[in-house]
Amino acid sequence: MTSQQKSKARVVAIVGRPNVGKSAVFNRIAGKRIAIVHDESGVTRDRLMREVDWDGQRFSLIDTGGVMVLNSQTVKNPIEAGIRAQVDAALGDAAAVILVVDVQQGVHPMDEEVARIVRKVGVPCVVAVNKCDEPRHEAGAAEFSRLGFPFYAVAAQHNRGMDELMAAVLPHLPETANETIEKPLRVAVVGRPNAGKSSYINRLLRADRVIVSEVAGTTRDSIDVPFTIGHGAQARHYILVDTAGMRHKHRIDNAVERFSLFRAEESVKDADVVVLVLDPDLGPTVQDKHIAALIQENQKGCVILMNKWDLAMAKGMTQTQAEPLLRKIMPFMSFCPILFVSATEGLNVRKSVDVIDAVAAQTRLTLPTGMLNRTLVEATKRVVAPAKAGHRLRVYYATQVGVAPVAIRMFVNDPKLATKQYTDFMIRSLRERFGLEGAPVVIHYRARTRPEPGTRGAAAAAGKKPPKGGALPLEDGDEMNADERFNGEID
Repeated sequence: MTSQQKSKARVVAIVGRPNVGKSAVFNRIAGKRIAIVHDESGVTRDRLMREVDWDGQRFSLIDTGGVMVLNSQTVKNPIEAGIRAQVDAALGDAAAVILVVDVQQGVHPMDEEVARIVRKVGVPCVVAVNKCDEPRHEAGAAEFSRLGFPFYAVAAQHNRGMDELMAAVLPHLPETANETIEKPLRVAVVGRPNAGKSSYINRLLRADRVIVSEVAGTTRDSIDVPFTIGHGAQARHYILVDTAGMRHKHRIDNAVERFSLFRAEESVKDADVVVLVLDPDLGPTVQDKHIAALIQENQKGCVILMNKWDLAMAKGMTQTQAEPLLRKIMPFMSFCPILFVSATEGLNVRKSVDVIDAVAAQTRLTLPTGMLNRTLVEATKRVVAPAKAGHRLRVYYATQVGVAPVAIRMFVNDPKLATKQYTDFMIRSLRERFGLEGAPVVIHYRARTRPEPGTRGAAAAAGKKPPKGGALPLEDGDEMNADERFNGEID
């Protein structure tokens, strides 16, 4: 493994021309249907990124749009140009590449063009000869040896040959420290009184672990319940926290309820992921909004559960009707996944654990710096930056400085010029590109003078302060590699 590979993150990029099955390969490796799979060419345009666990190894998987234009041709279509730029960014961040081709169409000139692009970047690559749906198709896989990379016959739709493919990919990823003991994921289950929090936990545990009653306020303290799925090294460990029903402070008239509310609020602060349980009979109430605001204030990953859905369906309610209404009433939680469950019937209860896992992974997602800055470049072109007293906000570059929440430090000319509306737009742009479903995202602005070519490096080499108007010295923790920093400002 080269020093270049060691310096890269555990990222695998999927590339290829359009309609060869890249998204099908992505979904198969991710273990769930995330990317849209369709016969129409060019369905995938933006990169999809997900944290994946394959054979006990975790890494980030990127799906890219299909390369449609030869390098020698002029790219006139802005969508095609954007796809190519995103492919280049993904390759720059990847430690390994899967080049997907179609065995039933043979070697295409665009396959050779993509192989040339990958070879130029110098990233380890394996070829997934896709759509080998039948044994007779595998004979055609050898034709792709001319691309110059190891090739493997696969059928992503039917899960054929994927183990062999991934066995060739995983050794190219940088090593990670072995974790012998995994910290349990702390999941706080919150909501108004009698929303069904305890019933949900009991159904999940398949045991009457906490008291359930139709009397509101049965649960008074926050109860930690250890919960494990699976066995041995593959086991997933959780601490489920059953909290007291959270009434509005002005409606609390005794010390016990005040203490219960305090404990519930503390449970939210200590949680990795918060599950907000709603009652469809009442719909999202003002108090539900207050609880949601508390979750957002504490910057926690969130899953929204609409419980008692069996009763709602008996009254003729449908998810198609309910979800848009819920999004409209609570627009500030629109990034959170919504699941319709029935603790009584068991509907989607087991699925809710997978959703919680997915949100927890999103809260700890590391965004490759190159892709992050490209996303912000595109975002700044879609909106006019805020201005005050003749001065307009200028963004120079950004870098991720934390997870849980996903924290972005954005270097600008004057942080005071940034508005909430502009920040919200930038966060929405990040969500559009990276997903981050259920994960809180925060942006911190820091002043940074625009660098002048030649001043920073010369001053650093001489051990002198930069000249007036030059670049300010980076503070501890701000160091970035030259290939990570955006050259110049984002217009």
